[in-house]
Amino acid sequence: MTEQGIRGRRVAVVGGSIAGCAAALAAHRAGAETVTLYERAPGRLGERGMGVAVHNARYAELEAAGYLDASMPWVQLERRHWYVRDDAADDPLGRRIGRMEFPFRTYNWASLWHELRGRMPAGTEVRSGSRVTGVTCDEHGADVHTAAGGDRYDLVVGADGHRSVVRAAAFTEVRPRFAGYPAWRGAYPVERLPEPERWPVGEGAYVVFPGGHLIVYRIPAGPADPLGHRVNWVLYTAPSTGLALPPRTAEAATSPDARASTGTREVSGTGDSGTGGSVPDDTLSARQCELLARFADARLPPYWATLLKATARDELAVQTVYDFTAPRYTAGPLLLLGDAATVARPHTGAGAVKALQDASALERALTATADLGEALRAYDGERAPTGRTMVDLGRRLGDALVARTPDWSSLDQRGLELWWRQADGSGAFGGRKLRGRRP
Repeated sequence: MTEQGIRGRRVAVVGGSIAGCAAALAAHRAGAETVTLYERAPGRLGERGMGVAVHNARYAELEAAGYLDASMPWVQLERRHWYVRDDAADDPLGRRIGRMEFPFRTYNWASLWHELRGRMPAGTEVRSGSRVTGVTCDEHGADVHTAAGGDRYDLVVGADGHRSVVRAAAFTEVRPRFAGYPAWRGAYPVERLPEPERWPVGEGAYVVFPGGHLIVYRIPAGPADPLGHRVNWVLYTAPSTGLALPPRTAEAATSPDARASTGTREVSGTGDSGTGGSVPDDTLSARQCELLARFADARLPPYWATLLKATARDELAVQTVYDFTAPRYTAGPLLLLGDAATVARPHTGAGAVKALQDASALERALTATADLGEALRAYDGERAPTGRTMVDLGRRLGDALVARTPDWSSLDQRGLELWWRQADGSGAFGGRKLRGRRP
């Protein structure tokens, strides 16, 4: 690859989700001559998204960088309460063991995607329904291959999720690592929830039990109804709880190549690209839904069990939790961004943030120098260490919140705060500060 800037260059972005839209925007702003975006799904994405949370401080940085703003529908959270089941407690919410500040904005994945897609310049060529089958490269550029043939580009950005074709071309040895447990997800209109006044709009809830926890918060309803709210929940369960992965999902998760997912549908809202996990169409059977309802009744306080059981079958999804990070974010004319580069477990509260930060860092690196090689090295030097930090944090939180949970019932406010400081460790929950931006 010759050493000259991005201006006058042809750029391909593989992956048309949140990460891909942000990457295309970054390349245009940096001066690329043409940007072509490949999206394997036909039509428009994100018609039924789930929740995305963005720490207030990270929002401020991304707003300053031009990747988020107040026009995107959002709900402001202020605090999170921690509950345990206590059959002697009078409150159907359970016994509250602690409260923590929780300065996060929440978004509907679908709304966020629509907003970012709308920001892409009109000149972007979007190839929907175009599945990239491979990428080959040499020192002068790279070829993107689809069923229709191949096209040549000066730079190819892999924003195609944890099963990234671009990453496979750059680092064949990298494989997503199964965390050993799933995340069950649901979202539905808040009007369906009995006694919604028991759960204030600005509160998130962590409902904890041996071997896992339930997280609940409100999100905007979606592109068609920006004024409404939806209940959004995520349930993490260790195998010891008895709520196992559906059989075909478990088989795919533990296969030698975790990128394979034949016969699956993608789950919007499970990461920066909406493909952080998947579930086969036929695995969420009536039997699995029944087991989930029984689990809720046995492990959760009554209010939260009712909340979970109010989710319709077609509003449920199972996310297979993976993590990994590529050794570098660039390789010749190939560049990785978002989940294609690093997937941290969702406990970090920073999946979409990391993708948008990657895009912002890419734009900044490309505009800081007329030397493309130098710009790619700068991008890698900034973002690869952040990826490693977030993977480490996700594993530490997964251990503390799922694999080796404490005796929750014995914790009070002081004990919970001490436990959280130890679990968070680096203080990177919600995402690390974006370099070059004010806090």
